[in-house]
This record gives sequence, C-alpha cells and structure tokens, in this order.
Amino acid sequence: MSGRAAPCNPQEIGALFLFEKLTPEQLGRLCAEGRVERFEPGPVYTEGEPATCFYVMLEGTVVLYRRVGGDDVEVTRTSQRGVYAGSMQAYLGDRVRQVYNNSMRVTEPTRFFVLPADTFAGIMQEWFPMAVHLLEGLFFGSKSTQRAIGQRERLLALGSLSAGLTHELNNPAAAAVRATATLRERVGKMRHKLAVIAQGSYSPEVMANLIDIQERTAERVAKAPALSPLEASDREDAVTDWLDDQGIPEGWRIAPTFVQAGLDVDWLDQVKAAVDEDILPSAIGWLNYTVETELLMDEINDSTARISHLVDAAKQYSQLDRAPFRHADVHELLDSTLLMLSGKIGKRIKVVKDYDRTLPEVPAYPAELNQVWTNLIDNAVAAMNSAGGEGTLTVRTASEHDRLLVEFRDTGVGIPAEDRGRIFDPFFTTKPVGEGTGLGLDISWRIVVNKHHGSIQVESEPGDTRFRVLLPLTAVEEESA
Repeated sequence: MSGRAAPCNPQEIGALFLFEKLTPEQLGRLCAEGRVERFEPGPVYTEGEPATCFYVMLEGTVVLYRRVGGDDVEVTRTSQRGVYAGSMQAYLGDRVRQVYNNSMRVTEPTRFFVLPADTFAGIMQEWFPMAVHLLEGLFFGSKSTQRAIGQRERLLALGSLSAGLTHELNNPAAAAVRATATLRERVGKMRHKLAVIAQGSYSPEVMANLIDIQERTAERVAKAPALSPLEASDREDAVTDWLDDQGIPEGWRIAPTFVQAGLDVDWLDQVKAAVDEDILPSAIGWLNYTVETELLMDEINDSTARISHLVDAAKQYSQLDRAPFRHADVHELLDSTLLMLSGKIGKRIKVVKDYDRTLPEVPAYPAELNQVWTNLIDNAVAAMNSAGGEGTLTVRTASEHDRLLVEFRDTGVGIPAEDRGRIFDPFFTTKPVGEGTGLGLDISWRIVVNKHHGSIQVESEPGDTRFRVLLPLTAVEEESA
C-alpha cells in the first residue's frame, strides 16, 4: 500500500533516536534519497511480500502482526516515535531471502520516513562498514549456533530415548531368555516322564486318555482366569491337600503351578477318574510339566510381544517408514512418545491420558510433532523433578474452534511470570547451567507455528502449568520459516 507523499525535513528525522548522531550532510542525503509518506488507517505491507522499504515512524500508531494458520496474531502495538520495521536486513543482500517477516498496519493517520531497501543497504555499508560486519557475524553466527545447538538438543533427546528404550527392552528380553532356558529343561523332563509312562504295560485306551487330558489341560491354561491373591492362596491350599491325600510327592511345589494354570480340585478329580491309580502320580507329574511348558511359552510370547510393541512404538516415534507429510492420528504419536520417554518419566510421576478419540486425523509432519511432544514432556518432567520428583502429567486432546488441541499439564514448580514472555526465545532457559540449551521450546514453536500453521501457548502457576498446542484440521500451504 502506498501513502501520500509529504516533504522531508532533515531536522525532524534528525530528532529520532535512530538518526540523532548523524551529521547534517548525512541527514540531507537521507531526505534526498528517502521520502516521507502519510498512511491512512489500514495495511502498510503484508508478511511474505518482497521487502522493498525500510520504515521509520514519525508519528501515529503501528501494529505488527504474524500470520498463524488462518488468523492474524498481534505481535507489537506502539506509538513511540522512531520505531522501525520493514527491510531491516537489507544489508545482508541476496544471502538471505528479503521478504517482510510480519505485516504492518496503522490504526490512525500515520507518517513514516521511508527509505528504499537498496538505498538503506548502500548507506549502511558506506557509513557503518564495521557495524555491518558485526551485524553480519551476529546474524549468521546466531543461525549457525542455533543449528549446532539444535542438533545437540536432538542428540541429547536421542540419547535419553535410547537409554529409556534399552531399559524397556532389557526387561522382556531377559524374561524371554530365562523362560527359554527353563522351557528347555522342562521339555527334557517331559520327554523323560513320557518315556517312563511308555515303558509301562498300559493299554492304548489309557494312553489315549492321557493324551486327551494333556490336550484339555493345555486348553485350560490358555483360558486361566485371573485370581485375587486371597483366591489363589485358598485354591493352592485345596490343591496341595488333594495332592497329599493321593500320595503325590512335593504337592506344595506343584500346587501353585496348577492354580496359575486355572486347574482346581474338580479338574484333578476328573484326571483321577480317567487313569488307573498306579499311573496317577506319573500322570500328575506329566501334566505338571505340560502346564509349566504352556506357562513358559505364554511368558515367552508376552515378552516377545512386548519387544515387538516397543519396536513398533520406536518406528512410530521416528516415522522412518512413513511419508514426511501425511494425515496422522495425534493419539498414536502421543502414545509412542510417552512410551519412548517412559524411562525418563519414571514411576513417581503419574501419566493421565484424557483423549478425545473422536477427533479426526490432522495433516502434519508426524516426526516433527513427536519432537514437539518430546520437548514439552521433557520440560514437564523437569519441572516436577524440581518440585520433589512426584506429580501428575496430564495429556489431553480436544476440539477447540475448528482446531485440534493437544494440552500438556504438569504439577511442577511453574514458570515465573517474568519469564513467560521469553520462554520461546532462542537460547533462553530456566534450567540450571548444563541442563538445557534453550532451544527446545524455540524448536517446538517453529515446528508448530511456521511448519504446521498452528499456535502454542502457555499458562502457568505453581502446581499447574499447561502448554496448549493448537493444530489446524485442514492442510495449509507451508510457509518458509
């Protein structure tokens, strides 16, 4: 939008803090190569357009906006004379993309001193060559440092996840190894017991009965009901007494295995009725090995299923086998992240999932959203550790104003009021030295706002901190970060 031209007064622009140290000759050149324009209420320039001018406000009121999804979010509103905006990095030339990184409006008739971007760049390089070099170093050095520390942040997160995943995998893997070794021993004893039975002079009918009982026993193991500790203890006592009455040695050792498999006295009575009295001890021993074998195979199956589940969660978290951009179920992403971080969360922090499963999938970069969840959960855990190491992490999803809300709530120490406005700034951290890079929330903000066109907000007081991530339900063309 173009304003109405007005005369340029060197004394007026020389009174601004930006130009107060310039010589009369320099002020005269600014007026000669720049211009004064008066704008009526409305837009001055729009975010994303080529940055062609550098604006310095002489009088009036300006409002700066950033586009977030389908909304304009106000960043700054001021009436201070001398504030500036527009092509502030023109001196960097073609090394960066020269576009307006926000939108500017005026709310009342406002006058600006306007300098073309090329003229501003030339004057900066001619009048302040050392300052330009310093600003260039600051700009590119900050970008380089941010990338390096961002990579370090991801490596630290990866190390933490790897340690947690290794810990989680170790338990079922060790259980499977133990169960396999025990299973080998039990199968060997079962073969020996079968050989003893086979050497006896038993009719084919008796052997058929034994095989049938074995099959039905294995079926009962698969359908064993879950018993309370008191119920299991009472049933073990009854089974032990039955085995002792039949003269079965070491009934106290066999009884817990039978009870775990869902066998009771009524079942043992059926076994007794199906075989001869002289074969009963061998039959009970054989069935004991059968039950132990089935239970061990169930344990191995559970352990390997747990390992497979962890591997699937790791794949879901990393998204290595998925398209970078796709429609994703945020609940799957949240579950995989929580599982990956379960070792870091620990046993003293309770995790509550308050999901609205009716929510649709959202267009997203899933691997990058997992990075956001990781950063927010990690911060929540750190806040609760600072409050004594105990607390509750609540992860909630809901629909809010045609957007999908993901909220992380923790009962930690909270964020001081003076820090809340800076927590998304690069390199700002409230963690002790060496424990935080200050880029976790900056990375999260850029992923949510720049890449997904959503928004991220924080509300905090001691014992109740909430990070709210709002994601659009429909795809928006990606903007450049």
